[in-house]
Amino acid sequence: MAKSEEVEAFGWAARDPSGVLSPFKFSRRATGDKDVRLKVLYCGICHFDLEMNKNEWSATVYPNVPGHEIVGIVTEVGAKVQKFNIGDKVGIGSVIGSCRKCENCINNFENYCSAHQLTDSPPPPYKDGTTNYGGYSDHMVVDEHFVLRWPENLPLDSGAPLLGAGIITYSPLRYFKLDKPGMHVGVVGLGGIGHLAVKIAKAFGVKVTVISTSPKKKDGAIKYLGADSFLVSNDSDQMQAAAETMDGIIDTSSATHPLLPLINLLKPHGKLVIVGGTEEPLRLPVCPLIIGRKIVAGSAIGGIKETQEMLDFAAKHNITADVEIISMDYVNTAMERLQKGHVRYRFVLDVANTLKAS
Repeated sequence: MAKSEEVEAFGWAARDPSGVLSPFKFSRRATGDKDVRLKVLYCGICHFDLEMNKNEWSATVYPNVPGHEIVGIVTEVGAKVQKFNIGDKVGIGSVIGSCRKCENCINNFENYCSAHQLTDSPPPPYKDGTTNYGGYSDHMVVDEHFVLRWPENLPLDSGAPLLGAGIITYSPLRYFKLDKPGMHVGVVGLGGIGHLAVKIAKAFGVKVTVISTSPKKKDGAIKYLGADSFLVSNDSDQMQAAAETMDGIIDTSSATHPLLPLINLLKPHGKLVIVGGTEEPLRLPVCPLIIGRKIVAGSAIGGIKETQEMLDFAAKHNITADVEIISMDYVNTAMERLQKGHVRYRFVLDVANTLKAS
């Protein structure tokens, strides 16, 4: 198909650090030879969206159109596109560009490429100089390499958060080899990321313990999500009783918290993997690491190949997020609730049915 002309787009954007979103008209680039254009159907709301809207990382360029958990349907393909056809259901995650030549890219770790481009977080701009606007909008244009095939039996709405929260937990479980049946893995935090960490780990056949500051989350963790046990992290007796029982821990908390109690839960050679960003630096006690040859590591989303693998795994094991579907005009209220933690466990925007140009 020949290249289209630049196309008007419509979405909602934050225009200053208040983070308040409002209607915004802009343009998407022409569909290049290797590009896929898709109509956005659903877009998950991530805590990172809230942080970027408010410029909490001092990196936001306004106006900012958030959204990187995007599910849609292909409406146009470039002349050299091979993987997709008009009408295909597809997903777009956090990364829409990389150099494609470095060691990370060659090894399918585009997310760790020094030149990677995020879906919704300028700068840097896209390779043609256009601004990266995210999925709180009516359509997207993305190079086919960064477009994901959507499994037929995976729901579109409750599946959308897998493109963010799902791959954030799937990737470290796989990379750090915490995916073997019979292993014992802790999950710190039971929010949008943590609840999917429990579901994915259980699908691997792993024993899962949820670690939380809130005793009220115990029933939900065990009876609803299927966790095997629950620890109240500020209960020293509980934590001491569980010392050196875990092969690994996925730490999803974005609040400043002590690492020593978590390190003490690990067996020798155990791995504490941090996936939740905190505003303040965390204090790292070194001696317990040395004595037990333990590892504290970080992990950020996943490459395109691994994200596709995660979607297929989720479809096979019927894994979806627990979501509240909302309309676009509710988005600012949703952001306020998200900041207060008043959501179980993820908001998803019904973009196709509620986004109206004005």
